[in-house]
Amino acid sequence: MTTKCLLVGLINSDNTDDELRELKALVVSSGSYEVVGCVTQRRLLPEPRYYLGKGKLQSLRELIAEQQAELLVCDDELTPTQQRNMARALEISVTDRTGVILDIFAQRAHTAEGKIQVELARLKYLLPRLVGKGTELSRLGGGIGTRGPGETKLETDRRRVRQRIRELEREIELLTRRRVITRRRRAQLEVPVVSLVGYTNAGKSSILASLTGMDAGADSRLFATLETTGHRIDFPAGGHFVLTDTVGFINKLPHQLVASFRATLMEVREADLLLHVVDVSTPGVEERIRTVEKVLTEIDDRSHLELKVYNKIDLLSPEDIDNLRLDLPEGQMVSAHSGQGLPELLNRIQHLLYGEATEITVTIPYNRGDLINLLYDNSHILDRRDLPAGVLLRVRGTGLVLGQVLQALDGESDNE
Repeated sequence: MTTKCLLVGLINSDNTDDELRELKALVVSSGSYEVVGCVTQRRLLPEPRYYLGKGKLQSLRELIAEQQAELLVCDDELTPTQQRNMARALEISVTDRTGVILDIFAQRAHTAEGKIQVELARLKYLLPRLVGKGTELSRLGGGIGTRGPGETKLETDRRRVRQRIRELEREIELLTRRRVITRRRRAQLEVPVVSLVGYTNAGKSSILASLTGMDAGADSRLFATLETTGHRIDFPAGGHFVLTDTVGFINKLPHQLVASFRATLMEVREADLLLHVVDVSTPGVEERIRTVEKVLTEIDDRSHLELKVYNKIDLLSPEDIDNLRLDLPEGQMVSAHSGQGLPELLNRIQHLLYGEATEITVTIPYNRGDLINLLYDNSHILDRRDLPAGVLLRVRGTGLVLGQVLQALDGESDNE
């Protein structure tokens, strides 16, 4: 059974009708909801008490009765006061964009880490919105940790929520430490890390699946991916990197989520290269790019190499693609669906990661297969010749890996 809901938003210099269309997609994606209407009001700032002006509030009341709506969803994050006042004035359940996004995240979280992060975000959102009569006193409690004399049920609930928030924050701190250890191991091995970032539903997971050869069907739901996943990808001529997929961003991404997912988003901060995936088949490309850049700035990440990856060009005409090449910053046009542009994308990644690398020519004895494998796994093999004395390799790679090989060979020479 579907729940009928109305969408409400403000239109000003920053907000547009596109945001309401996006809100509708969020509501539909969150579950069994039927959007029966949209209401907008032109005003620079929300009304402090009711979000909307009194006149618009009255017309909204009439529309609610006419459409028999059961839920009202506002495009901006409401203050607890606005949410309570609107619910009382309109006699209907009221939520906002943040509440809808948190609900979607709760549905999509499957790993233990994802569930912890989502629960923390939801509790931080819920805490200031806990309401109660505040006048009826509960029974006296006895023993350590029970309610004190005269403590209301509301105060007890708030105390329990704060306690749970502290517990979850400690768990996330442990997760952060584990991720730091994992990143240190990668750094010791000089394995480059590339992170996919972008607006939700831009096709990051599809690109990951195409590059890794995984069988992953297209998922058009918003926020289909929440957990960060890393996969090894080999370059055709040797060497490899780790490609990580991350949670998608969105306009007005709740600050509670950014804070709770900070441990996951640290993968973005530690990456050697960011692939900013952009869906060029959807209107408002420039605005979505700005939204992603704003979130990246919020997590203190604007110093990395970055490559724009313009995805879904299979949905455009050749003329549109030519126009995009003129309008958009330098990047790589691809289609995760058809595979167009993906080999060129790999070449560009390799150039960005190894463009400043050292190039050497070295002969490795046949009995040192471990060194040969090390170079194939962690560098770019430019040329190979099998000689009587061993394998002659011309290699481009990082100083640490090449230094390990040369040091090992020098050690063998000293022992002879």
